[in-house]
Amino acid sequence: QVHLVESGGGLVQPGGSLRLSCAASGNMFKMGWYRQAPGKDRELVATITAGRSTNYADSVKGRFTISRDNAKNTVYLQMNSLKPEDTAVYYCYAREGPLNYWGQGTQVTVSS
Repeated sequence: QVHLVESGGGLVQPGGSLRLSCAASGNMFKMGWYRQAPGKDRELVATITAGRSTNYADSVKGRFTISRDNAKNTVYLQMNSLKPEDTAVYYCYAREGPLNYWGQGTQVTVSS
């Protein structure tokens, strides 16, 4: 059983920055982040493969940066220029072979 442990959420003012981290209990081919705002479906934020190929949602391009440390089985999401519409629960995601894994979620709130 793979476990994903997230950290780094919180409250930040518009224009501010936050960094999310997610540590997996094993090696994962693909890791990333999804988010779900109240009343909305869960949506892709960004993913990164073990070879560091990345994919971003259009809404976060140029503001968010995903990275990973393969030695630590950890993925990071640096979020800059945060907007109120970025407010959501952010879920860590990992995939190895045909299996998908999810973290418990961490709240990010962007508000003045």
